[in-house]
Amino acid sequence: MKENKEDTTMEYISLNNGVKMPILGYGVYQVTKEECERCVLDALKVGYRAIDTAQSYFNEEEVGNAIKKSGIPREEIFLTTKVWVEHYGYEEAKKSVLESMKKLKTDYLDLVLLHQPFSDAYGAYHALEDLYDEGKIRAIGISNFYVDRMVDFASFNRIKPMVNQVETHIFNQQKEMKEWADKYDIRLEAWAPFGEGRGGTFENPVIAEIAEKYQKTPAQVMLRWHIQRGVVVIPKSTHIERMEENFNVFDFTLSDEDMKTIAELDKKTSSFFSHQDPNMVEWFVKMVEERKKNNDSSKEKKNW
Repeated sequence: MKENKEDTTMEYISLNNGVKMPILGYGVYQVTKEECERCVLDALKVGYRAIDTAQSYFNEEEVGNAIKKSGIPREEIFLTTKVWVEHYGYEEAKKSVLESMKKLKTDYLDLVLLHQPFSDAYGAYHALEDLYDEGKIRAIGISNFYVDRMVDFASFNRIKPMVNQVETHIFNQQKEMKEWADKYDIRLEAWAPFGEGRGGTFENPVIAEIAEKYQKTPAQVMLRWHIQRGVVVIPKSTHIERMEENFNVFDFTLSDEDMKTIAELDKKTSSFFSHQDPNMVEWFVKMVEERKKNNDSSKEKKNW
């Protein structure tokens, strides 16, 4: 397996096993099967070299098609997918990852995460550990695991998670999570770097003022803020102009004062939901059952 090459226009972080990961990638959550291939090709054309998908997005095949059609060597692309809850447990998880690799038209994956902290997550994680040992996965991790579960997984598994992908944005900055992640040498990745605009992230006057100061957009300021905190970001857009805007964040640096000003915007609460809410756990159970019937994520309005 070849090491990923670096691009001078990109900043990288090192995972706790030495693998280097682009700190900015392109996410395909809620990108439909019909437009996914075009969008990934556009993102790669812009310069993105990290693509984040998931079994539950039902667009892995389209991502794989785009990567193949792009002509970009596979080793230059950092490819992430996530194991969905219905595939948890050792045997099912291992089988599902191998199936994802077929759909993505690759013989290895750069990062595989457990998508949710439910069901037999331990069995599924042990499958990721073994696939990692076999060289089929370059890095493994978790997603939506709160601080206690993250420390649990870091402490009681053979291989410590390298990434935890969580809701992180200016109104839910995950400062405690970041402190514990740093302690255990786990990298945070933001699945909603803009909070999907909830609460007016794009219109926030503090962000707008800082954006004007640097002659940048609010989106670029928020992405730069994440990057300077060492948080990986995977913004999603179906428009190439917005992809270009989101990618153009490596030519400026926010001052310490501006970083502190943005830190004061933290509301310390989710803009979406809590995985610790039993009602939400029940919702996931129902959603998993519905997905088994129709394999269609397009009708779902919730986010994770």
